[in-house]
Amino acid sequence: MSSWKSLLLRIGDKSSEYNSSSDFKDHIETCFGALRRELTHSSAEVLPFLLQCVEQLPHKTPLYGTLIGLLNLEDEDFVKKIVEDTQNSFQDALESGNCDRIRILMRFLTALMCSKVLQPASLVVVFETLLSSAAITVDEEKGNPSWQARADFYVICILSCLPWGGAELAEQVPEEIERVLVGIQAYLSIRRHTSDSGLSFFEVDESGGDVVEKDFLEDLWERIQVLSNNGWKVESVPRPHLSFEAQLVAGKSHEFGPISCPEQPELPSTVSAVAYGKQKHDAELKYPQRIHRLNIFPASKTEDLQPIDRFVVEEYLLDVLLFFNGCRKECAAFMVGLPVPFRYEYLMAETIFSQLLLLPHPPFKPIYYTLVIMDLCKALPGAFPAVVAGAVRALFDKIAGLDMECRTRLILWFSHHLSNFQFIWPWDEWAYVLDLPKWAPQRVFVQEVLEREVRLSYWDKIKQSIENASALEELLPPKGGPNFKYSGIDGQEKTEQEQAISADLSDKVKGRQSAREIILWIEENIYPIHGLEITLSVVVQTLLDIGSKSFTHLITVLERYGQVMAKLCSDQDKQVMLIAEVSSYWKNNAQMTAIAIDRMMGYRLISNLAIVRWVFSPENIEQFHISDCPWEVLRNAVSKTYNRITDLRKEISSLKRGVISAEEAASKAKADLDAAESKLSLVEGEPVLGENPAKLKHLKSVAEKAKEEEESMHDSLQAKEALLTRALDENEVLFLSLYKNFSTVLVERLPDASRDATLQSLKSHGDSMAVDLEESPTMEVDDENGIPKKSQSNGGKATNTYNVGEKEQWCLSTLGYVKAFSRQYASEIWPHIEKLDAEVFTEEAHPLFRKAVYSGLRRLSNEL
Repeated sequence: MSSWKSLLLRIGDKSSEYNSSSDFKDHIETCFGALRRELTHSSAEVLPFLLQCVEQLPHKTPLYGTLIGLLNLEDEDFVKKIVEDTQNSFQDALESGNCDRIRILMRFLTALMCSKVLQPASLVVVFETLLSSAAITVDEEKGNPSWQARADFYVICILSCLPWGGAELAEQVPEEIERVLVGIQAYLSIRRHTSDSGLSFFEVDESGGDVVEKDFLEDLWERIQVLSNNGWKVESVPRPHLSFEAQLVAGKSHEFGPISCPEQPELPSTVSAVAYGKQKHDAELKYPQRIHRLNIFPASKTEDLQPIDRFVVEEYLLDVLLFFNGCRKECAAFMVGLPVPFRYEYLMAETIFSQLLLLPHPPFKPIYYTLVIMDLCKALPGAFPAVVAGAVRALFDKIAGLDMECRTRLILWFSHHLSNFQFIWPWDEWAYVLDLPKWAPQRVFVQEVLEREVRLSYWDKIKQSIENASALEELLPPKGGPNFKYSGIDGQEKTEQEQAISADLSDKVKGRQSAREIILWIEENIYPIHGLEITLSVVVQTLLDIGSKSFTHLITVLERYGQVMAKLCSDQDKQVMLIAEVSSYWKNNAQMTAIAIDRMMGYRLISNLAIVRWVFSPENIEQFHISDCPWEVLRNAVSKTYNRITDLRKEISSLKRGVISAEEAASKAKADLDAAESKLSLVEGEPVLGENPAKLKHLKSVAEKAKEEEESMHDSLQAKEALLTRALDENEVLFLSLYKNFSTVLVERLPDASRDATLQSLKSHGDSMAVDLEESPTMEVDDENGIPKKSQSNGGKATNTYNVGEKEQWCLSTLGYVKAFSRQYASEIWPHIEKLDAEVFTEEAHPLFRKAVYSGLRRLSNEL
């Protein structure tokens, strides 16, 4: 890499390019000198690379702004081109809805204003353009309030620029910036308060008090007001332009071209709560909230931070996570070297965990955050491991109130994290969970973490890792392997005849007989004599046993002999029996149960509806609150269905592009042929070719092939669209089945709807949940989220009791999963909402069930 590129990339870092110096002034001067020399012969190469650095290293924006300010003194035309290119990029980002680019470019414009490159009035015009669009959007008469998510995003972008340039704007254009702030306050007064209960990390108690928590925009507005009252002083934002102020004032300030915000989508022709909800969902998908704060640690850990500093450091951390997601070591290095004068390990941990647990989906795959946390532990060995351990303990204390989806992600992350550190953890701290009921969330958490650890290692290794709390061995999964009914050992009570059939089938498979031959053998010799139940059990158990040695063996058996199972299990009832046999065979191994069922669905041996029926069978229903196994199988089934639809949509999108290309090619080929044929001439009344006959023949061939290709592409597109229509219909049936089952099992177990319409009343229902208030420690409450800092288990050390009965815990867990499924697949559920409303979410459904669904879908409460 060229030296000037290295200097641009590493500006602000303690690196060899700058002789390990950390003085921003020296860095800027050194980089400026290199760029000034480079501009004389390759400015066309410098400009795009510089703008790329600006967009992908936004925590260095003030440094790049100052650098461009100095270049403005040397080459005004070059800097004018930077401003013009930025204006074009910003307009494109607005039109495409590229949230990250809009936000980062606005910060860059603010830095250019600070360095005298951009006129302050131009930046104010940008602010007012966005603010005007936001105000129109939320206007009930002129706009489309369902798209408030975009309006809020625009206002957040304006406010988030002020830590980087509020002081300069207040000094240079005080009246204009005051006008913007007044406009924002007016916007806040007319917008609808955003309730984040559907995306909250913790279950929110909706029963008590008139206290309304601030949403993200309201919270940011309050932080900006504090900043304004403090004279716009921000420790976390470097101000390198001040070191060059005497030089920068001599530069020419450029104007920023006009920008326009896209029109909000039209209101639906039929105004209804459902139509509003669908558009609101679309808006929130396109303009998602970047962070939901997860206050893990007590305020004393971050009490030195000013309110605005927390916001700024979160922005830095989120930007680094965003742009270095493919380079974890660089990500960790930048995260520990932010340009701030204070320590921020606790805030860094909270920010990373907030992204790992972010609802409905984390921005990146959870494995990314696992690797970043691991690298940070290695980069800061004296500080960060203890902070992570503290975060785990704090979340464990609150686990009873943690959202079910977050709980699952936390289990998966924690088990994987421990696998990278020799599975070392002070388990004796949590040994008390054995004294809790088997349904207590803390006990279930420990049990599930240990089960996932066994998957990542082996049983004896995990047993050894808990030697300091050997009693926890009770929570380890069974050590045994497959449970083969026809092995003839271990006291299996199967007839010799059934064992003989199993042995014969095994011999046939080992003899490489085809699936068709085995099907004929079963139909002629086994099924007529022994009937469906025994035949299905023997065949499925034997084939599973043959494929039990490894995942590869299982796949081979399913590929070669899946037709045998498909022939036996041709309808849904029989498929449920097949799944039950899989569960019985792998009853000691939840992982293989999930894998086998998932693969069978992949080979279309079983349907998603059969899986739903099996999950809601009596033996599984009783496990809903104490095991993740049935939920893992259900998640896999719904995800696979969703992925099929997603893949079809991608294929259709690709085919549509192909159809357009094929139509253009066919049109061009026909035009070329027509042009050649038009050159025919008449001689004595007879047509004579005016073009070369060989060329004309070639053009005809090309035109025919292009037409065939166009027709082929159209046929492929129609076929895929038909498959998608069928898949969407099947998806509707799946969600109807899923929610009907949820509703049925919940209404059987939930208390009378007239008495318990909130989760809090459910928790306090019944004598089994009486709590001695005098002995219960006082719970601290976070100011922002209103979340108890201690769970109902009281941190596990004050008391070894869990004060929720089993039936109530079953209801709480199942409602949590209803909410999680609704939230995760909201995009697929909304198109079918009318039918679901008519058939499932009716007045007869329990209010708590409907509330859980609506919370997951983020439907407004007045739609209940």
